[in-house]
Amino acid sequence: MSTDEYDLIVLGGGPVGENVADRAVQAGLTAVIVESELVGGECSYWACMPSKALLRSAQALRAAQHVAGAAEAVTGPLDVRAVLARRNSFTSDWSDDGQVAWLDSAGIDLVRGHGRLSGEREVTVTDADGAARVLKARHAVAVSTGTDATIPPIDGLRDAAPWTSREATSAQEIPASLAIIGGGVVGVEMATAYSGLGSAVTLIARGELLSGMDPFAGELVAEGLRTQGVDVRTHTATTRVRRDGDGVTITIGDNEEIVAAEVLAATGRTPRSGDIGLETVGLEPGKSIETDDTLLVPGTDWLYAVGDVNGRVLLTHQGKYQARAAGDVIAARAKGEDVDDGSWGRHVATADHAAVPQVVFAEPEVASVGLSAQAAEDAGYTTRVVDYDLGSVAGASLREDGYSGKARMIVDTDRDVILGVTFVGPDVADLLHAATIAVVGEVPIARLWHAVPSYPTVSEIWLRMLEAYGRDSA
Repeated sequence: MSTDEYDLIVLGGGPVGENVADRAVQAGLTAVIVESELVGGECSYWACMPSKALLRSAQALRAAQHVAGAAEAVTGPLDVRAVLARRNSFTSDWSDDGQVAWLDSAGIDLVRGHGRLSGEREVTVTDADGAARVLKARHAVAVSTGTDATIPPIDGLRDAAPWTSREATSAQEIPASLAIIGGGVVGVEMATAYSGLGSAVTLIARGELLSGMDPFAGELVAEGLRTQGVDVRTHTATTRVRRDGDGVTITIGDNEEIVAAEVLAATGRTPRSGDIGLETVGLEPGKSIETDDTLLVPGTDWLYAVGDVNGRVLLTHQGKYQARAAGDVIAARAKGEDVDDGSWGRHVATADHAAVPQVVFAEPEVASVGLSAQAAEDAGYTTRVVDYDLGSVAGASLREDGYSGKARMIVDTDRDVILGVTFVGPDVADLLHAATIAVVGEVPIARLWHAVPSYPTVSEIWLRMLEAYGRDSA
């Protein structure tokens, strides 16, 4: 059994692990990534990239169909085979050669195999042939193993061989019908994608759609899905699933049965921490790994957990944000440099707590950042909620005939700063970063009046929300 030593060992070669290693190497440390699957991780091959590629073609077609002149020119149906081929190109046909080449160019070593913590600052890697190799870390080990899709304990579901997000984003054939259990982001986006690709889709949710957001977001998305022909069932329990020669039968509510060619379980994620040796360092396998804001595991001075595996925020961009902080602080501590770990400092992931941006690529899109109205109230803030009809903004009416949408701004009235913003409507993702800067920067309302939106663009919504809030209130 060979032993190798590095300054930093990273378990997991997804975008989070890549960024932790890259920041550390740029600061002068040596680093190795341990990966048992494809370098580039879930986002590159089974989540962000392929899912958005599946969604985009139908979105582009529908956008053209909602602009007079363009609508008359669009006469053919969606080419499903071309959509799938385009999706495949974004995953490089599930080859990680390009990602491996990038690691090499960045000076990051790669060890293929399953890595487990086997002691303090030690990882044992077992390759596909069963050979073991011990890696020693001079300074730190960062766990960036991500999450797996959760299969809920519904009678018969696991035996029915359900799809998870992996199968949904990598399918090479579109089923005639698809039942989706779960009303969160994955459920909503895959309902949007597969209905656009020709499947008859049923979406089953125990509560409302997108329940973690302001309620109007889920309501407008449900309306949009129904317009696309999706059978949306909210506040509906799934009690039993079985597969036979006719497909999958899903029993819901009062013993109503829905039959579909495939069923997708879209009911959340589970930390991928069950078989990585956490018990060797006194942590519980299978659970999210708690960290402080520098992503250091409490009680250690060498173990970090970065990205989805720590359960802070399950979003790729937020994981990469954590990775930059973690890589930089690992290097600073290794070199004996000052650590900037105060709120909003260089070495912390402060934004995880109340300034997280997210886009749901449904139709209509949902873009939000910061606190919902309910979350702000629960946190004890004195707030005022400003709602505005996005479709009444001139730039929106020019973008799409019959544009419909809604914007909400939650203001902390004690400080006159924005705590959260939600946009729902076509192409609202492009509005989100301005809102993120306003929330993260705690920009006073009085100063925002001087951030003049260009006319005629959808960004004029900022002026309209400020007018609704009232100059005197600022």
